[in-house]
Amino acid sequence: MTIKEFQALIEEKYGQRDRERGTDKTFLWFIEEVGELATALAGDDQANKQEEFGDVFAWLCTLANINDVDLEAAVERYKHRNDGYK
Repeated sequence: MTIKEFQALIEEKYGQRDRERGTDKTFLWFIEEVGELATALAGDDQANKQEEFGDVFAWLCTLANINDVDLEAAVERYKHRNDGYK
């Protein structure tokens, strides 16, 4: 699945509810998931790490969707970078 396909899947499943929630509240959910990922990274449970990475990415897609950002286009610039720095 491509980034674009996953972002579209998230939009299809949750888009209306996400837009009703809005950016501010959605960002809080995103931050909560980042915290759960931080906790998972401190442990040894690989399945939990994978789950939390998925959750963070899904919420990032939600934020992008409700702010009309194409994540695949947003990361395209990294394909051509070779200096290792932002």
